Amino acid sequence: MSKTKAPDSSRRSERSRRAIYDAALALVGEAGYAKTTIEGIAARAGVGKQTIYRWWPSKAAVLLEAFLDLAERASEGESEIPDTGDLEADLKLVLRATVDELNSPAYDGPARALAAESVVNPELAAQFVEKLLEPQLQLYVRRLRAAQDTGGVRVGIELRTALELFTGPLTHRWLLRTLPLTHDYADAIVEYALYGLAPRS
Repeated sequence: MSKTKAPDSSRRSERSRRAIYDAALALVGEAGYAKTTIEGIAARAGVGKQTIYRWWPSKAAVLLEAFLDLAERASEGESEIPDTGDLEADLKLVLRATVDELNSPAYDGPARALAAESVVNPELAAQFVEKLLEPQLQLYVRRLRAAQDTGGVRVGIELRTALELFTGPLTHRWLLRTLPLTHDYADAIVEYALYGLAPRS
């Protein structure tokens, strides 16, 4: 008589965790952070409320981890900004990818909800900066430092400030929705930041 194989609890847990991520992101995108609840996430994910509380201490923790997972999947395992030796081309490639991400409905709704909540929730804001924003910004620091080492960026430039010339305008246009966020805009940001606004000799 063959033995019945025991259910794989780790696989079941991973399915539940993925369902919770998807439910949290969907709800915060549809209703906003304030109206998203642990009960709502549990119902959408098809799990018990206690399952969520066993893994996360709060709604903020669930949403932040779900968003971190979304960002990681969007990056497809890429851990650094490409270094082909052409700083302009490398930065244009990355900013174009960022434009695509910001324009994605799957990213846009949750990102806006979390950004809005971070204004009034210092704890969430601090975790968002520490776990997602700062690690991504450090990718720019390392790429600009490599360009500095090879003479592509002026010595003495404060790299943490310099990177904001690339990331700041994208975020500003995305938040305000005043004008379309396009690849051409991303390219222009890179060119203006690298070469300035003064006439070239």
